[in-house]
Parts: sequence; C-alpha cells; structure tokens
Amino acid sequence: MKITREQLAGMIDHSLLRPQSTREELKKLCAEAVAYGIKAVCVNPVHVADAAALLKGESPIVCSVVGFPFGTHTPAAKAAEAAEVIRLGAREVDMVLRVGALKEDRDDEVAEDIAAVVRAAGGCPVKVIIETCYLTEAEKVRGCLLAVQAGATFVKTSTGFSTGGATVEDVALMAQAVDYKLEVKASGGVRSREDAEKMVAAGATRIGASVGVKIAGCDVPGSAPAGSGY
Repeated sequence: MKITREQLAGMIDHSLLRPQSTREELKKLCAEAVAYGIKAVCVNPVHVADAAALLKGESPIVCSVVGFPFGTHTPAAKAAEAAEVIRLGAREVDMVLRVGALKEDRDDEVAEDIAAVVRAAGGCPVKVIIETCYLTEAEKVRGCLLAVQAGATFVKTSTGFSTGGATVEDVALMAQAVDYKLEVKASGGVRSREDAEKMVAAGATRIGASVGVKIAGCDVPGSAPAGSGY
C-alpha cells in the first residue's frame, strides 16, 4: 500500500536530542511539526515545558526521553524522570532499558525497570529502547518480550547515540517478537522517505528522526532540519 505524505508525517517523531540544542532550534522543530502535520516532537526533559507551551492547542504532541541515552539510571530515577516529564507536558515517554542487565539474563530486573516507568507514566504510552546494536538476535527478542510483560506500548530500535541505528531486519524481528501486539519505532539513521517506507513495510508504526520534514516529503528551501543524534 502506498503511504501518503500525510500518513507518513503522522508516523514521525521529529527529534531534537543533542545536548547543545537551543530554544531557537526547539521553536523551529515545533513550528515544523505543526506546519507539516507531524505526529510528535521528541525532546530532552529540559525542553518539555517549552515544547508543550509552543504546541498548546496544536495537533503534534510532546514526547520525552527517560534514562537517556545509556539506560543506566536506577529504576526509581527513571520513574521519577518519567513522572516529571509528564507533569511538564509530555504525552509519550521513550525509555532506555538496562542493556547490561539484559545481556546478563537478569530478566526480572529488566522487566521491573520498564514496569517502574510504565507505572509512573500513568497511562501515557511508553516506548522501550532496546539499543539493538549491542544485542544478539536472541537478546533483541528477549528485550521485546520483557517490554510486553512490563506493559509498554512500543519497542524501539535505538537511541541514535550509539554505534548503530535501525535496520529493516531488526524492525521485522521486533515486530514478530511482540506478535504485532506492540507498536515498533524505528530510529537511528532513518534519513529519507525511502528509508522510512522500508521500515514501515517491515513493521514500524513510528519513525524517530531529526529530518522529519525531509522524510515526509515536505522539504523546502530554507527548511533545514533542526538536528539531533537521530
């Protein structure tokens, strides 16, 4: 099925996650999201309140990151961070799971880490970043199953700040692992409409990228992407 520009825009998390990001870049990001019908802006916690104010009364929502980018915060710290960003206006949370614990088969700890954020999110969707570049195929599957067990809404490929990003193969594996019962977000290295369409065909329902305007086919002169690690 051919994806329209509007449909693709409605699947994009337009991201601004570099540590040096400024308020002017945030204003540009939000304006682009409104102008082109983009689903969400994904920002660091310090930008959530400003993004929520800029998008008040508009269709795009605010997403924020938790335990980012390494996932090495304690479960209590991640839960507190999730509660804080939602209080400030975020409507979705992207959290990084405990990659080391997953690799050591400490599945109960990984599941509780995710569940703590899910509880703190109070019904807002939680996307679990499994950071596929560090994992074997079996570990990717286990990470996805633990996200299901813990009550997450999405599994997500990558932070965009590590050694690799989304691949078609990983998106397909993750969609199959959750039996298509959770949504899948592809992020990290998705740079074009063609890239995005391949991810969607493989099972992605959301795309995380700093070049959301370009991906949705809306690129115009003078409208360079705001940028992030994605």
